[in-house]
Amino acid sequence: MSFYSGSKNNFCVKRMQEAACIFYDELDSTAKTKAVFHFLDGERMFWYYPPLNRHGLPLRDMSEKLRKLAFNLLETGLSSQAFHQTLQIIENELILKELEARQDIKTFVRDPELYYFSIFGNPKKKDLWGWRVEGHHVSIHFSIWSEKIISVTPLFLGANPAEVKDGDKAGLRILKNREDLAFELINSMSKHQLESAIIYKNTPKDIITYNSSKVSVPVVEGISWDELKISQRELLKSLIVEYVTQVTPELAKSKLDYLATNTLRSVKFGWAGGVQLGEAYYYRIHGGSLFIELDNYQSGANHVHSVWRDIENDFAQDVLREHLLTYHVL
Repeated sequence: MSFYSGSKNNFCVKRMQEAACIFYDELDSTAKTKAVFHFLDGERMFWYYPPLNRHGLPLRDMSEKLRKLAFNLLETGLSSQAFHQTLQIIENELILKELEARQDIKTFVRDPELYYFSIFGNPKKKDLWGWRVEGHHVSIHFSIWSEKIISVTPLFLGANPAEVKDGDKAGLRILKNREDLAFELINSMSKHQLESAIIYKNTPKDIITYNSSKVSVPVVEGISWDELKISQRELLKSLIVEYVTQVTPELAKSKLDYLATNTLRSVKFGWAGGVQLGEAYYYRIHGGSLFIELDNYQSGANHVHSVWRDIENDFAQDVLREHLLTYHVL
């Protein structure tokens, strides 16, 4: 489903547009050259989750007022939990910096100010527009058209360390639920069910779609919905809910209603690797246009990458195709 519809969702769009316009108006000419792109610029569909030199306006180049407005915009798209997790992931850079310093690891600078905000198009106009927030272990994308949110994916969150082992934050697991629910599900399976669920002999070293602009995994693999017991189906639904409810409740409800009616029975759950916390593992939820994957392989299996994708409509590609055919093809 491309559109997130309903009167409550229209209210969500209004809040988002107001926050984007205020942020946009606060940008001076120098900041605009970094933060603002045309909606059809190829930059919009390039995304990546490792630390690297990105395009967009970084927090380090913002005044305190502009930072507040930037985070106000971010908050309009996310649930309170996901917004809090995103802030924790940004702060996690300082924990990783200290950890790598103790281990004398030389790597990319770990800096919570290297998170970048971008606007695509002009939120003050009625045509297509969108926004992105991206940095190490964060990649969040929203696309809007005609007062409707038309895409919220890809939505990537990661954490390194996945579990903080010592210090003031010892025991912190930012993405705990999406790990623990998956462990509960896989450990509830019989030997026969595991034969269907396990899709790889070895744990992949990362999510297999990496930073592709479009998911291309032609085979749906894993244990099917019909092979699961009722209690296991509930666990799988809870795991899907964990990802979809990263966006605001209004948007999440619209998507969950659609998935319940059109997608759940076609979903398969695939697994690779260990079945206990601390062991390298991977899982995938795939069916219809829904694609979710999580990998915890790197840094001694204490480094989580997770992503929710819409196979047909990441970056609003499905709706954009409709828009171009309607308005730009003679």
